Amino acid sequence: MAGYDDRDGQIWMDGKLINWRDANVHILTHALHYASSVFEGERAYNGKIFKSREHSERLHYSAKCLDFEIPYSVDELEEAKAAVLAANGLTDAYVRPVAWRGAGEDMGVASARNPVHVAIAVWEWGAYYGDAKMKGAKLDISKWKRPSPETIPVHAKAAGLYMICTTSKHAAEAKGCSDALFMDYRGYVAEATGANIFFVKDGEVHTPKPDCFLNGLTRQTVIDMLKERGVTVNERHIMPEEMEGFEQCWLTGTAAEVTPVGQIGDYTFEVGALTREIAEAYEKLVRS
Repeated sequence: MAGYDDRDGQIWMDGKLINWRDANVHILTHALHYASSVFEGERAYNGKIFKSREHSERLHYSAKCLDFEIPYSVDELEEAKAAVLAANGLTDAYVRPVAWRGAGEDMGVASARNPVHVAIAVWEWGAYYGDAKMKGAKLDISKWKRPSPETIPVHAKAAGLYMICTTSKHAAEAKGCSDALFMDYRGYVAEATGANIFFVKDGEVHTPKPDCFLNGLTRQTVIDMLKERGVTVNERHIMPEEMEGFEQCWLTGTAAEVTPVGQIGDYTFEVGALTREIAEAYEKLVRS
């Protein structure tokens, strides 16, 4: 497959559809130097983007956390996403809206006078973790920690928050793992590089409290699904050593969907009945 900069198709950028290869920015774009960028990851199933409006609303929220405004309303973003899917002839696709401060009068840390740009690209994308979705992913434990809310806007889906995700995933892949698990600044279990995490013990589910990382839309969806089935969900702080007593584990995210985990460091988990049930139910839900 060609690189992401060299493909046929259309990308929506600043209010209009343009050829894929023409969707470029200037080298002095503020976001490139200072990470003034926010984005979303979404999936379309059978022509419908799952929780599309919630994603558009979160893009606006993330921008406000970084002190800029999206120059398009939620309704306009929804229309744009539909247009770019149609323009590329896709019904099952990954959808990537991104908003950033561009090049302008400011080129220091401050960038209030620079324009804000928005783009939406779509492409076909299979299982994020490949065959791990069936047999269970293997996770490394990152040397980095999720930061305190006093240090960075942790609830924004902002580009700068993913710097340690990239380095952690590279380190994990070098060890033959699919991903890496973060602890937070206090030492509690937090999340993977781009997905939230769930554990099962004695028929109950335990998942980290999202007080210093993104409360994913897929995470929220899965919690609702579990509660509808009468499964007790404990959203709480989890110490790393507790992983030894958990029986099952899975990851959730728009890209990851529901992916079972077979191993985290030295801890192992079965791909059990509840994991498979929720994964299958989620597949049905997003296509309903």
